[in-house]
Amino acid sequence: MKFHYYAETDSLYIEFSSNPSIDSKEAAPGVVLDFDTEGRLVGIDIDHASTVTSLTRLDVAGLTVSNLSLSQSTSCLRLRGKPIESGS
Repeated sequence: MKFHYYAETDSLYIEFSSNPSIDSKEAAPGVVLDFDTEGRLVGIDIDHASTVTSLTRLDVAGLTVSNLSLSQSTSCLRLRGKPIESGS
């Protein structure tokens, strides 16, 4: 799963699969669901994302994360509430 934020449009795209989207449905105003050829959900596009949720915090609960990649600016990364030093 990947989160893509586009500041110029204040749009957040949550990608579940790299399969191309061939169909989209608006689930609510400003929220679009993308589907692949088999009808499986491949992504969710949220317009005006900063008005819907805080974009400065990401909590992961109930999942085992085996691989975490961060790109661009990350001011503070915490694991179980404790700061993680660069290179840890």
